[in-house]
Amino acid sequence: MDDYFFENHVRSCKEISENSSFLEIYNFSNGEVYYDKGALPMSEFQNFLERKGVFEPPKKKDGASIVSGMRLILQLGAQHPETFTANYISYTHNEYIAMVRKLSLPFRAIEGTSIVGPFFWAALDQDDANPHLQIIFRKSDVRKKGLTRGWELMLSHNFRSAITTGYAKGTESSQLEKIVDQHLRACARHIAHPLIFPTILLGHDLDSTMDDKQRKARHWLRRLEHAITDRNEIDASERYSNFDLDEMNRELVECHSQVLWKRPQAYVDTLDEIEKAMTKFRDARERLLRDGQLFAHLGDPATEVALDKLHRSMLSRFDFFRQKLKGIRHYAHTTISRLDIQRGALYNIIAQKESKLNLEMAQHQRLLALASKRDNQSMKALSIVGAVFLPATYLASLFSMTFFNFQVGGNGGGGSGGGDDDSPSVAPTLWIYFAITIPLTLVVLAALFWWDRTREKKFAAEEAEVSTTLPDLERRVVTSLREKRTGLNSMDTKRWDSI
Repeated sequence: MDDYFFENHVRSCKEISENSSFLEIYNFSNGEVYYDKGALPMSEFQNFLERKGVFEPPKKKDGASIVSGMRLILQLGAQHPETFTANYISYTHNEYIAMVRKLSLPFRAIEGTSIVGPFFWAALDQDDANPHLQIIFRKSDVRKKGLTRGWELMLSHNFRSAITTGYAKGTESSQLEKIVDQHLRACARHIAHPLIFPTILLGHDLDSTMDDKQRKARHWLRRLEHAITDRNEIDASERYSNFDLDEMNRELVECHSQVLWKRPQAYVDTLDEIEKAMTKFRDARERLLRDGQLFAHLGDPATEVALDKLHRSMLSRFDFFRQKLKGIRHYAHTTISRLDIQRGALYNIIAQKESKLNLEMAQHQRLLALASKRDNQSMKALSIVGAVFLPATYLASLFSMTFFNFQVGGNGGGGSGGGDDDSPSVAPTLWIYFAITIPLTLVVLAALFWWDRTREKKFAAEEAEVSTTLPDLERRVVTSLREKRTGLNSMDTKRWDSI
């Protein structure tokens, strides 16, 4: 069944190309360590799998034998954009199948190309005559700037030869090349344990960067607390220069995302699986020793003591990682809780701003109502002016009947001469019209001007009342909200230290 699913999944994958290299480490019975790493062209790929040509096991002149070893195919600094996309492999179908079969790697690894986050799996294969401990350890992430990221490790430990074979691939962000060239090489004497490489990988993934991220996020949080709720725990030079609601909201979201980086519980679960693999390795090795199925040098007391010390040291390191992750988990939980508090406070501030905006809108609406009222009164004023000047019009009509005579041949009786003068005439008393009309018009205009000034003073008083009433109402609302939430005074946590 495993063969069928393995072949089927491999054939369904798309092929991409990455540069390959090899790594060979051997520990000899005389204490010497052999280390070789270099490029692996595809013309030598099959020779490496079959340990032929330049990849034949090294031999010592003094007859020293290999007591443990590690042989890896590496693809460090993988650059293809799809290198960690689901259903993509970095070799041709036939090359990948040959690699997995020749190195006794786990068939199920091809089914895990879509797995995200840290993943660890280990189990013994079904070859009772020559058992292997198979390991899959990988971590892949979403695309960043168009490129996939992550690393994966497939290992197979041969109990009888104490040689671990495998395949490792990682992008530049995984720093897998540094891990191999520096850390794994420094631990070359300990490769008899199949979990030494996964332990190094895990330790690198849980380095001080994880703690520094949480510490920086907590300091970031304190800056936000000062900006939002006046919590005084930072230096004056670290404060925000201005309080912008959009900026504060973005900062809260980004800070929250930093806290969630590398969730501790995921790594705690990974540690549980690694410890199970440690138990499987130890139990299987002890059983094979009891049955006499291991080479004599592997049952040597000195070898057993050294391997047991290494095993217990690794378990102790895992316990250290567990306690470290537990502290980070509690620390992150506290940070998230405080972020939630600040988010709630920010929402209250936004609500206050909205209330203020509503008050300003009400103020403008009232001013518009006053302006409309003025327009109505202006229309009334025009009507009054028309009514005032109506008498003058009436007088003009009235005076025109007696003071003006444009009838040819008529005797207006008011002419300046007698006889039969037929020319148009104007009465000498015309001044009476102007003497009455002009003063009357001036009086009306003066009254209208005085009435308009009185109206303007009244309107100014109404606007001043609006301007003073609404801010007072706003202050009462904001003060009431602030008293309910935090009290009138800002917090000074320095007084807590003296308690």
